[in-house]
Amino acid sequence: SYYKLGIEERFFHADHEILKPSGILGHGFGILGSLLMILGVVLYMARKRFRVFARIGILKHWLEFHIFLCSLGPILVLFHTSFKFGGLVAISFWSMVAVFLSGIIGRFIYIQIPRTIEGRELSLNEVREMTSSIGDKIRNLTALDAESYNIIVDSTKKRVRLYHKNFFIRYLRKYQEDVSTIRNVKEVLRRNKITRFQEKEVMNLVKSDISLNRRIERLLTMQNLFKHWHVAHLPFALVMLVIMIIHVAVTITFGYRWIF
Repeated sequence: SYYKLGIEERFFHADHEILKPSGILGHGFGILGSLLMILGVVLYMARKRFRVFARIGILKHWLEFHIFLCSLGPILVLFHTSFKFGGLVAISFWSMVAVFLSGIIGRFIYIQIPRTIEGRELSLNEVREMTSSIGDKIRNLTALDAESYNIIVDSTKKRVRLYHKNFFIRYLRKYQEDVSTIRNVKEVLRRNKITRFQEKEVMNLVKSDISLNRRIERLLTMQNLFKHWHVAHLPFALVMLVIMIIHVAVTITFGYRWIF
């Protein structure tokens, strides 16, 4: 109810003294939120850059922890401001928002790039090698006749390169091709009258192979996007950090203390 009130009306709210930016809870939200963001950035950067931390956990899990801390931190800072910000602090806040949103975009790009379980980025040749074993896996799972086997393998290998200036049209055509491939494979499997379990396992293999082929097609694009993404993500993070330090220094100079 406090945050729904106008700025002037909040002064008369029963919880104003503890929820205002300098209150014990409001101030605490700001301190905790800032510490979580700094901790999230420092830990992840240390894990990536220093060899001493290289064997501690999987990089993917460190990234997830980084995202968690750097998502929770801005939320707490938002409550610290009591949804009111202006002046120099507003630049830090909107930089924080930009970092948060660019982080979501970066996460999307990151998961498009195939990686090992440890989080190491796979090369194009390594990804291609992963697609070469689907035929052997299908042969071990089922007793298909030679014609059916060749139809399934060929349908996953002979991917048509579909180019169009419009991204959405290109994506739609690729989606239609994938649906057609899956439908054809299902028809072949049902003609062979294999068990439902075998059909499910083969379909999972085919879908995984289709997904991997699509990733190969956009691997280089995503790698380039990921490099350029840092150009937007890091400057906003630095601006946010510098202004946050200035903000903290000013509040301490003017005598604002928390519970100390």
